[in-house]
Amino acid sequence: MAKIAMRTPLVEIDGDEMTRVIWAWIKRDLLEPYIDLVLERYDLGLPARDRSDDRVTLDAAAAIRKHGVGVKCATITPNAQRVEEYSLKAMYKSPNATIRAYLDGTVFRTPILVRCVEANVKSWKAPITLARHAFGDVYKNTEFRVEVPGSAELVYKDADGQELSRQRIASFTGAGVLQAQYNTDESIASFARSCFRYALDQNQDLWFSTKDTISKTYDRRFQDLFQSIYDDEFAAAFAAQNRSYFYTLIDDAVARVMRSEGGFIWACKNYDGDVMSDMIASAYGSLAMMTSVLVSPDGCYEFEAAHGTVTRHYRRHQAGESTSTNCIATLFAWTGALRKRAQLDSLDALAQFAHKLEAAAIQTIEEGSMSADLVRLSTHANTITLSTEDFIGAIRSRLEAM
Repeated sequence: MAKIAMRTPLVEIDGDEMTRVIWAWIKRDLLEPYIDLVLERYDLGLPARDRSDDRVTLDAAAAIRKHGVGVKCATITPNAQRVEEYSLKAMYKSPNATIRAYLDGTVFRTPILVRCVEANVKSWKAPITLARHAFGDVYKNTEFRVEVPGSAELVYKDADGQELSRQRIASFTGAGVLQAQYNTDESIASFARSCFRYALDQNQDLWFSTKDTISKTYDRRFQDLFQSIYDDEFAAAFAAQNRSYFYTLIDDAVARVMRSEGGFIWACKNYDGDVMSDMIASAYGSLAMMTSVLVSPDGCYEFEAAHGTVTRHYRRHQAGESTSTNCIATLFAWTGALRKRAQLDSLDALAQFAHKLEAAAIQTIEEGSMSADLVRLSTHANTITLSTEDFIGAIRSRLEAM
């Protein structure tokens, strides 16, 4: 067959360790034989980040803004041990956090379903996508340990130092703790627009939940901004697609989610989203079967796997041992990015290829050939544990048969 042509560059962001190895194998065996890839590549592996003093991360984010679509391999956020291991000049920040902040984006995580790996919640028939507002709240808090009796107040001053508000928080008769957190209208509005845009893109209903009955100012601001942006900017588009926006309290949302059949997007504040995304991933089976998409409010997309760099398998790979690493989430990052590039550039052949490659991967698993982690979860009667490369090879054989 003639290779499928691309026009606009897709931003390729390479990463670290075992996922970097898998990244190269996927390109070699599942993409390059069939697509005349047009890529603008950025290496975010730790050595390359160190050589550029991490400037390459901002360059990659700027490229996504320029071209509209990127695909990212898993990367390392270095701790002290990693600084020593790689002889780094600094303990660089999370590349994901840097790119997310540059694009002002929201992360959407969706499980990849296969029939032989059953969800722990039996009513779930379709994926639930979790959207987390990864800004502010408890993750940017200010905390204080109270040691002696006294009182605490919340004081706000304008830019000129004039006091505008002073409210008593609590009086302490002994030791205790204090915490202050914040958010901004700008960030909340960007979160809302990303959620509405992604729901329309996926043709799914959107749920949003807070606890405004308790947090009558803080959480209520989230609710009010979501509703006003929906009414002013998105209601007509949702109606045209026969889709709905639904708000409820977080505790009611949890109960509804557990009784639902899935198939919707659930938007949560920062802490709620952190907890619920892990619950969704675990209940559907495996983090290795979870996609992650960063969506900016102006419509830029970055696709990646939800998991990390699989360090333990990489150590074995370095030692020359065979591994059985699940490549599905990384593969679906590529197919998601190719599909979005195809959608923006009106390339039907590229979109169809992405769909067929995903179908080939799922059929390979459902026929019993899979990585070791899926064998442990599978209800299939006759499973075959494949090495990482053999798993990719089996997907290619299924793709060519299709």
